[in-house]
Amino acid sequence: MTTKNKSIPRLKKHYQEIVIPGMLKRFGFKNPFQVPTLVKVVINMGVNDAKEDIKSMDLASAELAAIAGQKPQVRRAKKSISNFKLRAGMPIGIRVTLRGSRMYEFLDRFINASVPRIRDFRGLDPRAFDGRGNYNLGLNEQHIFPEVNLEKSPKVRGLNVTIVTTADDDIQARELLSLYGMPFKSPENDDKKSRPKARPAAATAAAPAVQAQ
Repeated sequence: MTTKNKSIPRLKKHYQEIVIPGMLKRFGFKNPFQVPTLVKVVINMGVNDAKEDIKSMDLASAELAAIAGQKPQVRRAKKSISNFKLRAGMPIGIRVTLRGSRMYEFLDRFINASVPRIRDFRGLDPRAFDGRGNYNLGLNEQHIFPEVNLEKSPKVRGLNVTIVTTADDDIQARELLSLYGMPFKSPENDDKKSRPKARPAAATAAAPAVQAQ
């Protein structure tokens, strides 16, 4: 009689071997059970064109199922809004919630295969935390995921990825995700972008002379 051994996701092993020791050293936790963990990953995709063509909902659901490895739920409008030609109960989006092994497997593929395919990628925004240790990432197109067949995906759709953690604050959450391999922008690059450009030395020196006249 043979038994099937369930393989541990690579990112879960990484948490045990790399993330926990790194967090213990960084924050001085006395117990490994104090180290924050991942709770779930929620992926949302809007399907506005489903109001005119219900087949687009089926196509979007198939794409998200391939991306997440789990069948998504159809989200329906709660209110009727005449300006948007929206009626209560109309399907307008899809959502999938990942936990356990599927969560780790999705994040592994997302960090190592999908994020590098983002156009003009220079790092993820480190300011997209919500103040409670959760990270929200908006993506412009689903085509960065290798699971999506470009030939069968004529429409570009945006989606939102929310990573929920048990971290007490954003500092712990950012360090946690960084140890998992999330490529955040460095604070130095953010400071350089926000820093005003210095005026040329010649123009600065000439300014007082003009005012004096």
